[in-house]
Amino acid sequence: MSPVTVITGASGGIGEALAYCAAKAGRKLVLVARSADKMKAVAEKITALGAPEPEIVALDLSDPKSGPTLAQTLRQKNLKVFELVNNAGYGLAGPVEALDAADQVGIVDVNVRALTDLTLRFLPEIIESKGGVLNVASTAAFQPGPNMAVYYASKAYVLSFSEAIWFELRGRARVTCLCPGPVPTGFSARANKGRKLRLMRLSMTSAEFVASRGWERFQRGQRVVVPGVMNEIAALLAPLTPKALLLWIASRLSR
Repeated sequence: MSPVTVITGASGGIGEALAYCAAKAGRKLVLVARSADKMKAVAEKITALGAPEPEIVALDLSDPKSGPTLAQTLRQKNLKVFELVNNAGYGLAGPVEALDAADQVGIVDVNVRALTDLTLRFLPEIIESKGGVLNVASTAAFQPGPNMAVYYASKAYVLSFSEAIWFELRGRARVTCLCPGPVPTGFSARANKGRKLRLMRLSMTSAEFVASRGWERFQRGQRVVVPGVMNEIAALLAPLTPKALLLWIASRLSR
């Protein structure tokens, strides 16, 4: 079976940038996202780099059947997961009672359930191949987030889960949690319905910078990666800041 690097949410933004990093490193890729057309465009750019043509699997990861479907597709293509990049995710900005309940549960489905499902599902192959798992969280993982409550909570889960399995799997497989700050991608437009958050002006980093830093440190097996000096400082200060003040700051920034 051929070893592959699977990247979810690979149709744009950080996922697309990570796909370029992996392709330049010589990986055979499997791109997973909802939009086949957008992934085809990414695949064409990767092929133009002289890298192997990526496999494309169009899936909605909010569907509980997406995990079994992806696993079956890979088996049929005689592919074995060497590295798994769980990048797919989304958030919504607004008071929790004002946002659609089903949409907020959908955040949990994609950011938490699907990430956990795919990690556990492919972990035996990853361990056997001495590969790795790269989970994309956020600087939101280090604090609660009024006005983006479910999103922040979901990323806290990703960080906690990643750090725990990093410890369990040390010496057998690499596990890295990538925690970017604000990045100008389709994520922010979806989360804020076209509005610009104040926090976007404070510590913006490009998707390319986040991906290159994350991929490099993932290959080293670094446990947590926070790209950007301002973001590193914020992540360090969050646990030391009084919770009431932290909640007030987060609520002001995400209005």
